[in-house]
Amino acid sequence: MDPELRSRFNADFTPEKYTVLLRCVNETEKWPADFRISETPIFITNEFTDEVVRAAHEIVDLTRTPEFAANSRNAIPKGLEVPNESAHPNFLVVDFGICAEGGRLVPRLIELQAFPSLFGFQLLLLHCMRKAYPAIPRKWTSSFGGIKDEAYIELLRRTIVNNADPENVILLEIEPEKQKTRVDFAATETLLGIRSVCLTKIKKRGQQLFYERDKREVRIERIYNRVIFDELMRRPDLDLPFRFQDDLDVRWVGHPDWYFRISKHSLPFLKTEHTSQAFFANEFPAKKKIDNYVLKPLYSFAGLGVDLEPTREKLSALENPREWILQKKVNYAEFVPTVDGTKSKAEIRMMFVWPENDREPVLVNNLVRMSHGKMMGVDFNIDKTWVGASIALHRAE
Repeated sequence: MDPELRSRFNADFTPEKYTVLLRCVNETEKWPADFRISETPIFITNEFTDEVVRAAHEIVDLTRTPEFAANSRNAIPKGLEVPNESAHPNFLVVDFGICAEGGRLVPRLIELQAFPSLFGFQLLLLHCMRKAYPAIPRKWTSSFGGIKDEAYIELLRRTIVNNADPENVILLEIEPEKQKTRVDFAATETLLGIRSVCLTKIKKRGQQLFYERDKREVRIERIYNRVIFDELMRRPDLDLPFRFQDDLDVRWVGHPDWYFRISKHSLPFLKTEHTSQAFFANEFPAKKKIDNYVLKPLYSFAGLGVDLEPTREKLSALENPREWILQKKVNYAEFVPTVDGTKSKAEIRMMFVWPENDREPVLVNNLVRMSHGKMMGVDFNIDKTWVGASIALHRAE
């Protein structure tokens, strides 16, 4: 990481400036951030930036091969297939642990998902970081490829809204006002003019869907889907007006099938210098030492169900071992000096969008999670400081 800028930032840091950051994050939109915001961004060198960008592109490229397509056909659980699958995903996010190897920091693949991330919130967070911390040079940015804010927003617009009227596009979620990511929904509405709607509030007539907007019934043409299937399946109490498996006259952005196709299910098939060995639980070799691996459920989000200390007995007890993977552990580096003398770890998410008529996905932004503990998610670091949601900044091209 950049030691000079880190030293300058830490010397300039005050609790009052952090309060300014939190006020900006929590008061700019109609909803606040319901997760911890880290006191600091991370400052990555040009060398690390180049490597993590290359690593992310290599992994995304592997998901576009005929071999990967064949392997991913079995990723969708039976009965959860959604009609009219798109030719490619609209979103791809690739998570890397930042590890120390050979005296330098390197990215190591943790997970990937063809599902939206906090595309709206990360732009808000960047602006709030700049407002709170004058020590951050203007030439340092979170985006890639020279993308400026206006181009970033336009890419989101082309991906999510396309040529539709924003009122005919919705962000679909389960009780969006109760989700921890609701600040991103609010930021997305500010940027694109689309509203978040609970799926129980949808009306269906024939193959068409409608929602109420300003006391008018409005037809839905495009759905920016933020519904996570495992959460939906844990909510049998919901009275659903339609099923995802219905043949609907809407465009899914992104299509729900891709949530499964490119996911933890993909990890055993991906092999680059930046990946770790991974096996489906039912295929884990007898000679491998299991305590060098992490046990993960295929279809869960935000670290739910992850077992850092698996055993052969636990494997034997799994009801559906094909729905679990074992991934070789990586050792996160403690590399972010804090003002109290400790050092934080970090994980970086590389965020791609892929408008439906474009030939290639575009790497647009990043998201960082910082930690002092064994788990990286913000829910696992609630009582700590210099941890939580953040962003990586690098010197602009």
